[in-house]
Amino acid sequence: MPTEETMTREELITNLIEQFSNLQEIKRENGGHENKTLDYRIKVVTAKLSSLSINVEDLTL
Repeated sequence: MPTEETMTREELITNLIEQFSNLQEIKRENGGHENKTLDYRIKVVTAKLSSLSINVEDLTL
């Protein structure tokens, strides 16, 4: 699997969107229980996508 350094911009965006989607599904299935680690991971992926000019608002469950 390519690293972030060798991925194209499109591959990186696709990978991050998939990560974001997976984390959102986990959060939904978590049943409203607080999970600080999960919330932090979502924030990190959101920041990475934002730095690539991708708005995650439409992707949020």
